[in-house]
Amino acid sequence: MLQKLNKQLERIMPLITPVGVLTGVIFSVHLRDFSYLIPWIFAFMTFAGSLGSNFRSLKEVIVRPFPILIAMFILHILMPIWAWSVGHVVFPGDIYTITGLVLGMAIPTGVTSFMWVAIYKGNIPLVLSIILIDTLLSPIIVPYSLSLFLGEKIEMDFINIMKGLLEMVVIPSLVGMYLNQATKGKIKDQLGTRLAPFSKLSLGIVVMLNGAVVAPYLKNINLKLVSITLVVFLIALTGYLFSFLIGKLVKGGRDNIISLTFAGGMRNISAGAVIAVSFFPAAVAVPVVVGMLFQQVLASLNGHFLNKYYDKKVEMKDSVAL
Repeated sequence: MLQKLNKQLERIMPLITPVGVLTGVIFSVHLRDFSYLIPWIFAFMTFAGSLGSNFRSLKEVIVRPFPILIAMFILHILMPIWAWSVGHVVFPGDIYTITGLVLGMAIPTGVTSFMWVAIYKGNIPLVLSIILIDTLLSPIIVPYSLSLFLGEKIEMDFINIMKGLLEMVVIPSLVGMYLNQATKGKIKDQLGTRLAPFSKLSLGIVVMLNGAVVAPYLKNINLKLVSITLVVFLIALTGYLFSFLIGKLVKGGRDNIISLTFAGGMRNISAGAVIAVSFFPAAVAVPVVVGMLFQQVLASLNGHFLNKYYDKKVEMKDSVAL
């Protein structure tokens, strides 16, 4: 029953996040008092998601580190610079919105990128390695990325941001991976598959509660909110595009390009929203929460594009051979 529920939830993944945001905004009066639950629910999601991975995937990094370095370049140099540049052009002087845009790109890659890579038959060890390394380094990378791009323009509680990332992302991930390693993968079948549907439902709850916190900024649909939505959509879309083109440029091969595209395009957007809501003014959280509306939708569209692109290449090779 749980496996059937999990498959049904996988099919509607593109709808879970936008519906969650809208529900949070509509019922914000009743839901915002429960925002203290967000870090705990997110820690459960991270733990459940990490039960399918172990430390052996790090061997791939040692043997062939180049794809990992490319992914880290896209995630923490190219995209934050791009978000910072676009933010200053479109919203000059609006430090809160610019901070939200940069935060949305500085956070680690999305754990759900593994699911999309698996669906479209990419390099699973590669994406697991990217997720693992990026997650473990996030308490250092995120606050210092923000400091580098924004300097002293906005007040940041570095210690609490690092503490929050450790508690929500790093420690649950390490516990889940250790259990996978200790049980030789049995925990994934015994517990991981049972927790999978609850993890996806938890994603909806986290998004809903985050939506409730920033509801005052999302209820009034004005030109600025529309502008933020369009800019966030553009930045998120170009994240997939840049990752795909860089993968092609370095001749990564089909499997590596698929993994690089999803890992470079997706973000742990729920963690970003939790950080924004917990440690910044609510205005900073708006671009991050808006990003939840279409991250999974963009991932789905990107998957269809990759399928068509590589199917067309196979057809062209077959016609040349004939």
